[in-house]
This record gives sequence, structure tokens and C-alpha cells, in this order.
Amino acid sequence: MQSDDDLATFAAYGAPPLPATDDQGHVAHDGARIWYAAYGEGPTVILLHGGLGHSGNWGYQVPALIAAGHRVVVIDSRGHGRSTRDSRPYMYELMASDVLAVMDALHLDKAAVVGWSDGACIAMILAMQVPSRIAGVFFFGCNMDPSGTKEFVSTPVVERCFARHARDYARLSATPDDFEPFVAAVSAMMKTQPNYTARDLAAITVPVAIVHSEHDEFIKREHAEYLTRTIPGAELIMLPGVSHFAPLQRSARFNDAVGAFLDRVL
Repeated sequence: MQSDDDLATFAAYGAPPLPATDDQGHVAHDGARIWYAAYGEGPTVILLHGGLGHSGNWGYQVPALIAAGHRVVVIDSRGHGRSTRDSRPYMYELMASDVLAVMDALHLDKAAVVGWSDGACIAMILAMQVPSRIAGVFFFGCNMDPSGTKEFVSTPVVERCFARHARDYARLSATPDDFEPFVAAVSAMMKTQPNYTARDLAAITVPVAIVHSEHDEFIKREHAEYLTRTIPGAELIMLPGVSHFAPLQRSARFNDAVGAFLDRVL
């Protein structure tokens, strides 16, 4: 089984490259150009990457989902990867509206969403705002209010991931020299957002899996348990032996959890 627990492979090479596709491009929306790519045929799943990353971080997941009979859409969040941004501060709600704009451009009436970290927050906001468009949310490694985060402690694994993000930003971004301002802007968002109440969460009506890693560096386990209790019908999935970077560390374990969830909601 492929494993990269210390992210040495990811730091050196990144995730495996995404498959080739002619179905890719940018959608202009609200002051930004949002990059997407689509693959395969079947019930649609959208993959939303974590903060400071990009869609290429799903390199272990996209082929597995195609092989399982899904149409897979990846989207670079506003200001991340190949997507641009304007001068406004980052907001999760704005990035959620970008995802909806891509869905509209691709004529996707409904999709399941797999979100990783910041991408999970974006997915949950979509579930709140447009539940008729969201078949389910696989919510991996994220908080829905500031109390859910641990105090930041740098580790070699976190530093390897950050270094890879810096290299990828310089390679992909329309503003390749702006990595430090980019990090500052995303970090400013993360300090106060998201900030949803228990009442907000209790109004969610779509199927939700709260997915938490045994060694997550950023999110408290008790917050994952709180989300599971508060969102109607939510299930808690624990991933043993991995951290916030499970899709890269033990991709087969992560993919099995995603696949089982998608089988239930699509």
C-alpha cells in the first residue's frame, strides 16, 4: 500500500500528476478567474483542496474515483493554484460562490463534495446555502468555528507540506512572486473564519460525514465530535495512523472512506 507518512515524497515530487483532460479551463466569477478540470463519466463528485494548496494535491484520489465510475471535478480555490483573485480579503463564503459558479458553467445540477481542510468548510457552506445542489459532504480535517483549532505547532511534516505549497504556487500562480502575501491573506481568514453556530449547523439537511485523523495537527477531535452531534444525521469517521495530510500519507485508506461515503449518497 502506498504510504508517505512523513511527506518526504510529497515534498520532493508533489502528488502524482492529474490525468490529462480536454475538459478544463477558467470560469470568470466575481472578480476572479476560477480554474477547474473534469474527468470521467457518472455521478459527479467535486474535490476541494485545502488552504494554500491546489487541485494537484488530489493526485492519488482522482484516478481512483474515475475508476469507481464517477465524474470528477477539481477546482482551484480563489487565489490558489491556477485561479486568480481580486484585492478583497479571503472569505469562505466567497469561495463557495465560486464553486457554485463552476457548477453552473458545467451544468451540474447536483454533486457530492469531498472537502479537505478549507475545502471542507467551503463544502459545508454550500450544503447550508444550496442544499438542493449538494448530494453530500465529506468533511475532512476542518473546523466550523475558531474554537475547533489547536494552537499551531510547526512539525517537520507541516514544514514539508508548506515548502511544497511554496514551490507549486511559484509554478502555477498568475502572481508567482506573491506567495508570502498570499499566505498572510489566507492566514488572516483562518484566524476568525469560519464562525458558524450550533443553530447554523443544526439546520443542515444534506448527508454529512465528519472525517478526522488520529494525529490531525490542526483540528481538535472534540470539535469533530461536536460537529457530528450537532449536524442532523452526521456520521463520524476516524482515520487511524494519519494526520491532516491523510490523502497523501495513506491514500488507499482515505480513498476507501471516500468511496464508501459516495456509495451511500450518489
